[in-house]
Amino acid sequence: MSDQGEAVLPFPPGYRASGVLLHVTSLPSPYGIGDLGPAAFAWVDRLHEAGQRWWQALPLGPTGYGDSPYQCLSSFAGNELLISPDGLIDDGLLRAADCANDSFSPSTVEYEKVVPFKARLLETAWSRFSAGARPDLRPAYERFCQAHALWLDDYALFRALKSRYKGACYLEWPVELVRRAPAALAQARRELADRIARVRFAQFLLSRQAERLERHAHGKGVRLIGDLPFFVARDSSDVWANPELFLLGEDHRPTVVAGVPPDYFSADGQLWGNPVYDWDAIRRSGYRWWVERLRALLAHVDVVRLDHFRAFAAAWHVPAGAPTAQAGQWARGPGAEFFTAVEKGLGALPLIAEDLGLITPDVIALRDQFGLPGMRVLQFAFDGQADNPYLTRNYVPNTVVYTGTHDNPTTRGWYEDLSDEQQQGVWSHLGRSRGAAAEVAPALMQLAWVSVAALAIVPLQDLLNLGNGARMNVPGRPDDNWRWRCTEEMLSTRAFEWLLDLTDMSSRSGGES
Repeated sequence: MSDQGEAVLPFPPGYRASGVLLHVTSLPSPYGIGDLGPAAFAWVDRLHEAGQRWWQALPLGPTGYGDSPYQCLSSFAGNELLISPDGLIDDGLLRAADCANDSFSPSTVEYEKVVPFKARLLETAWSRFSAGARPDLRPAYERFCQAHALWLDDYALFRALKSRYKGACYLEWPVELVRRAPAALAQARRELADRIARVRFAQFLLSRQAERLERHAHGKGVRLIGDLPFFVARDSSDVWANPELFLLGEDHRPTVVAGVPPDYFSADGQLWGNPVYDWDAIRRSGYRWWVERLRALLAHVDVVRLDHFRAFAAAWHVPAGAPTAQAGQWARGPGAEFFTAVEKGLGALPLIAEDLGLITPDVIALRDQFGLPGMRVLQFAFDGQADNPYLTRNYVPNTVVYTGTHDNPTTRGWYEDLSDEQQQGVWSHLGRSRGAAAEVAPALMQLAWVSVAALAIVPLQDLLNLGNGARMNVPGRPDDNWRWRCTEEMLSTRAFEWLLDLTDMSSRSGGES
């Protein structure tokens, strides 16, 4: 967590700041994917120069199905793809020649090329370290493994087994491994010892690079917002190592899965398929797994955005095997007891509540009981209803306002897809005569920045006024998500000078007005 000593959540009276939402994978780099190396340091510098005090990213865990950062193989581990080859060259574990590669797309993450390329680099780094390179790192590596054994041992074995079984879901492994028979696990640890150690080593490297970046950010007055998915992936070390924390059958398969109910946007609802928690079992443990999950993320960020916050009040549980989410029902979440336990375990609640979607009074009451700032998205504000909570006139200061999120179209693309009548409604609300599509994203940014919300965040795509070709994610689309990247040329635009002027004008440069 931050060592700057400034309490920022809930936001104190008069607090005003702003920042940019950009996932690490979207940063420029010559290695096909953004990482924690030079481009991340340069990005922090650019934020600082533009008067921004916050950088928000998406979840940083190891991605599984669909390369989605919201379907990670672990809640605790980091994504090996984010390790900077340049950092490993500086550490003497790689040579520049090791990093020679076919040209990668500068605008798209080509996971099918990046994954084997990065795996080869990490194998090389591990081989050199195992052979005696950088012996001074050995004590730190061993301390890291010991300090994080609570999750690292199971995760490393999970990844080693996953490699042995060609990436198959753990439910397809031999039954004795699915059920975690002690003898089978011990044998696997012996047979896969080198692979297990390599996985641990990658996490060590990633942690070192993340710590360097965090120190640099804090030195520039930039704080980091992380993101924690509420649910975990079905095929994850979380479920495999802790089956007692989830509602599973004798075969270790979920008996109910997560989703959201039918609504205006979907007559069938959304069937996500994630396993759901056994809150009674988690409660009996004092919420330890959840506390440690948050602690692991807060080791590298200052604040955590809690995805799908409404599920702490109640979540939509769908019987496993149901064809749609229509058959689900609401099941109570842990409520206030959970946040009391987290506050006791961590000493504070540096959390932002993602309170979007179907929000009922109990969700609002839970958020406000603990003073958690909620989220407001301007793209949702223009339905013509005076009581729309996303209208800036309905905000309270303890709020984070966004033009859009990673799940939204870009603001320019959103506007271009509106009907003529809806477009006119946007301009009418803004109190301006109708303008061009290129004027909408800057107008919504201005609306966010001058609002009473303590914190205003813009996705980089909106700052750069990009169309839907730069969209990060289309919910429900199985392919081609999470691939967008920005280029060095994009980051050299005058947009950051304009952002500095807007931030100064709206009194968001100094934190407090």
